[in-house]
Amino acid sequence: MVLGPEVPYLSAIGALLYLAQCTRPDISFSVNLLARYSSAPTRRHWTGIKHVLRYLRGTTDMGLFYSSESTNAQSIVGYADAGYLSDPHQGRSQTGYVFTCGRTAISWRSTKQTLVATSSNHSEILALHKASRECVWLRSVIRHIRSTCALPSATETPTILNEDNATCIAQITGGYIKGDRTKHISPMFFYTHELQKSQEIKVRQIRSSDNLADLFTKSLPKYTFQKLVHGIGLRQLCKQSSWSMQNQGEHSRVL
Repeated sequence: MVLGPEVPYLSAIGALLYLAQCTRPDISFSVNLLARYSSAPTRRHWTGIKHVLRYLRGTTDMGLFYSSESTNAQSIVGYADAGYLSDPHQGRSQTGYVFTCGRTAISWRSTKQTLVATSSNHSEILALHKASRECVWLRSVIRHIRSTCALPSATETPTILNEDNATCIAQITGGYIKGDRTKHISPMFFYTHELQKSQEIKVRQIRSSDNLADLFTKSLPKYTFQKLVHGIGLRQLCKQSSWSMQNQGEHSRVL
């Protein structure tokens, strides 16, 4: 049954989207998933909203921690992933990426793909395309900060972009070749290949269990969720209450 106007579903979604985009990347996937049903939410979706709110109430002491002592403070590392057919009703997959600096997230996104991917490999190429565009913007921001703040220029090296799909990496490295495996994919999505040729990025294979972008594309078991949350730099910034310790990790089972 569709919820009535007396239930503040849209207000809750708006507040959670703001939080997910600013300081709590760990709820990005769940909030994006729940936001899809804003036009006709049901009791099940409202239960999901309350589950996210309970998770936030239990982890109010969590935040992104940026350390000035990090040895990799000036290097950006990216992670990209796709959740194939995360929306089976419309045949759409999920794009997720995160960029870290000093091992803490500085840019992230979890969003439903606008095109219908015909295979998991196709969805991964679409995700890499989105992550590559974000990478170009981040590199330009860093150059602008250095020039306007009169900081010493550093030798630019390719930004590492981690991906866990070996076939996708092989196709991106080889470029667009019209064949049975790639002819259904638009050449524009091989923009990542051009960036790799110009040495702006370097796509590197990583194990799925170590891909931080998994946090933005799918629901995860509690242990994996907590591992990836720690991997993007979310830390306990103040003393944790006993109530918080009991509730941490519940969010991974939101839906």
